[in-house]
Amino acid sequence: MRGTRRTRLCLAGVMTASALIATPSADAAERTDGHLTDLVNPFIGSQDEGNTFPGAAVPFGMVQLSPDTGHFAGYDYTQNRVRGFSLVHLSGVGCRIGGDLPVLPTTGDVTQTDYTTYAASFAHQDEAASPGYYRVGLSSGIRAELTATERTGVQRYTFPATDKANVLLNAAQSLHKPVSATVEVLDDHTVRTEITGHGFCRDTGPYTVYTITRFSRPFTAYGTWDGQNVTPGSRSGHGGAYVRFDTSKDRTVEATTALSYVDSRGAAGNLAAEGGRSFDTVRERAREEWERRLAGVHVRGGTQTLRRTFYSSLYRSFLAPNIGGDTDGRYFGWDRRVHHADGFTYYQNWSLWDTYRTQVQLLALLAPREARDMARSVVAIDEDGGWLPKWGYGPVETNVMSGDPVTPFLTAAYQTGLLKGFEERAYRALRKNADGVPPAEYPGIGREANAEYIAHGFAPFIENRPLAKMGDSDYHHGASVTLEYALADAMLAQMARGLGHDADAARYAARAQNYRNIFDPGTGFFRARDASGAFTGSADPARGTGFHEGTAWQYQWLVPQDVPGMVRLIGGERTANARLDSFFAYDKLLADPARTAREVWVHGDAYDYYNAATYNPMNEPDLIAPYTYLATGQPWKTTDVVHAALTLFTDGPGGITGNDDLGTMSAWNVLSSIGLFPIQPGYGTWGLSTPVFDRVDLTLDRRYWPSGGLTIAAPGTSATDRYIQAVHTDGTPHGRTYLTNDALRSLRSLAFTVGPRPSEWGTSPGVAQPVLK
Repeated sequence: MRGTRRTRLCLAGVMTASALIATPSADAAERTDGHLTDLVNPFIGSQDEGNTFPGAAVPFGMVQLSPDTGHFAGYDYTQNRVRGFSLVHLSGVGCRIGGDLPVLPTTGDVTQTDYTTYAASFAHQDEAASPGYYRVGLSSGIRAELTATERTGVQRYTFPATDKANVLLNAAQSLHKPVSATVEVLDDHTVRTEITGHGFCRDTGPYTVYTITRFSRPFTAYGTWDGQNVTPGSRSGHGGAYVRFDTSKDRTVEATTALSYVDSRGAAGNLAAEGGRSFDTVRERAREEWERRLAGVHVRGGTQTLRRTFYSSLYRSFLAPNIGGDTDGRYFGWDRRVHHADGFTYYQNWSLWDTYRTQVQLLALLAPREARDMARSVVAIDEDGGWLPKWGYGPVETNVMSGDPVTPFLTAAYQTGLLKGFEERAYRALRKNADGVPPAEYPGIGREANAEYIAHGFAPFIENRPLAKMGDSDYHHGASVTLEYALADAMLAQMARGLGHDADAARYAARAQNYRNIFDPGTGFFRARDASGAFTGSADPARGTGFHEGTAWQYQWLVPQDVPGMVRLIGGERTANARLDSFFAYDKLLADPARTAREVWVHGDAYDYYNAATYNPMNEPDLIAPYTYLATGQPWKTTDVVHAALTLFTDGPGGITGNDDLGTMSAWNVLSSIGLFPIQPGYGTWGLSTPVFDRVDLTLDRRYWPSGGLTIAAPGTSATDRYIQAVHTDGTPHGRTYLTNDALRSLRSLAFTVGPRPSEWGTSPGVAQPVLK
């Protein structure tokens, strides 16, 4: 059996058609001059349902000021009419959300109140964006520019010479479903709004945002509208407001809009704290903030295209979660009350089913101070509202997606030391979540199928079960939910053991083996079971019965806590490798990796998750799958698959295949590109694969990573020389296919020796990731 691991594949020339890791030409050699922000293209992912936004934001900012063209997530590169520049967007979400207070400059009389009617056309040739800045020339002859601070959006409009230069503030229209809106003209510089709406996928909520907009100079006229009725001179309304300027001599108008989820006083405080600066000053500070953030990772080698793709992914990884509290520390809690964050910044917007697999680990590595506050914020949600979140938007539980993603999110923070000082508080919340379900009056569903899971060892698939609460239902995805609960139990067991709760640890570790209870020996795959325990639905593993956004083929690898146990279930290592090869279309991949990625793996549109027996690189259930080879004695195949999947990330508007999901896919790109990937999400195990850069220098926070920095070197890595021959950690040979958090904390250098053919590295017994017991 071991002889199969010594197969020598003649792969010279393979992947040469791909620009992914091609040897750089002289003019594309590494450049240390200039700004890293110049390498970021915010338009990446704004086409083909990547659902990103190109507008202005600072890292983790409350405000994401960006154009809305009519797409449900805000901006679609294929559309050419701007309805307004609104304050709230989430990067890469798959449902309608945000778009609050679209603002648009116009000229002439104000006669239309529907932004689909008064929208302004534009051309991409007159549009540009960079981190913290966006500009566009509108067909009306107006140039619009956007920048941002943490809690404010700053606009600059350059009008033609006219005495009817207008700015429309539309409080009643947005990307989400509106509930109510009020608008008030406070004085000749200031407009205030209160906007309530439902958010995300279904009519969850509602939530309310408060805004105050302060203009740089007095307006000459104003008015408001309700419905289609425009009333000049009116100071209040329920639709929107317009303000007018004479730009015959001074053609420029600037405006700063502050946002709060607490109240109008909070918006005013945020404006006082962060407003009052010129547009150019704010723009430069935003660029500097992004420059500092991106400088935490310095790469050398690779093509300029690869570097642009990489830094653009790194940029998107820092867009969320978002600051949710005001400058005075107040925030609006999930109990619909105002709270005060003492000693930390409160964050919100939790796409946990997505981010627990990649982004939380990347932020723990590169932004641990913020990641610690994010973890504290999640614990605060439980302490304020009574339960941990599943998918939170603002102060609202949406119940979108399934399983128990908050557990690996918080246990990952624990394993990195981010919960120090409040470990027991976090553990109490996690234990409550793991052992029960929220009360009926609470809007969240938590682990909805927990009673059956604990009693019988699996979550049942009940196809037509009525929704108990708004959102998704775990009962509609019983097979994948069982796998997700078991994964969460495994990670919670490790935390319980670390805190000395040994009885709990043993109980959760036993439950982590529940994945076995949905294995069907007749098909050799995981399969949904009904409430009686009988296997149900299609026996074809390429069907999606009982699996959330996937199939049995795609979910079979989601057992990171016990890969050897999973391998034994399906017939042993030889069978597992044959199945992996089939899953990844490995023979086709070797012949043409980029084409295989785009034509075999990616099929249909961005939401075509079902009825497939192959790898889906554009959705979360498969993000760990390429790294399974690290535990089956064929680690070189991980590199083959990962590098082929990386070809799907490009530097154009269609450069993300599928939703980015608040940085999840971007974080996958960053981590896979540097050769470190969290293969046991929620624990602290990093799988190793060949980096795509000759050298990567990480600057790390010594409070959490005592080494203060890590250099990852892979000199000569290329399309042909991509196979690991040896790995050295601080000069010492390293034969395992993984590293732990403890190892990374003191490590200064991780060196890969690469070559044109697979080697013996990583093929010996006992070198794969640990089984979590």
